[in-house]
Amino acid sequence: MDKILLTDLRLRGILGIEPEERQHPQEILVNVTAYADTRAAAHSDDIANAVNYAAMAERIRQHVAAGAPLLVERLAEEIAGILLTEFNVHKVRVRVEKPGAVPQARAAGVEIKRQRAQLGLLGDSLTDPPKT
Repeated sequence: MDKILLTDLRLRGILGIEPEERQHPQEILVNVTAYADTRAAAHSDDIANAVNYAAMAERIRQHVAAGAPLLVERLAEEIAGILLTEFNVHKVRVRVEKPGAVPQARAAGVEIKRQRAQLGLLGDSLTDPPKT
C-alpha cells in the first residue's frame, strides 16, 4: 500500500482541558500518513484518480477550526474518521501534537493508527460528540 503524507500541518484551534486553553485558539500540529493505492493516479496523471492531499489538509483545517475537543486523543480520532470516510484511503496514521504543552518538551501529543474496517467498532460517528 502506498502512502500519502501531510507533514507538520500547523493549525489553530481550541484544544485542552485547562480554562485558558478553552478561551483562545492555540497552535496544533497534525501529521498524517494515509494509505491508498496510487497506481491509477500514476498511470493516468489525473488528479481525479488521486487522493487530493490539499483537500485533505483543508478538511482537517476546517474541522480543527470548528471544533473544541478537550483531548488530543479525541481530535486524532475525529481526524482519522474524517479521512477514512471522506477520502479514498484504507488506513491512516494520525499524530496530533500541542507545541509547548509541557514546559521541557517541544510538544506533547498522541499518534493513532486506524483502518476503514475498524469504523463500525468505533461508534456511530467519530465526529459526533459522545452521548451522555
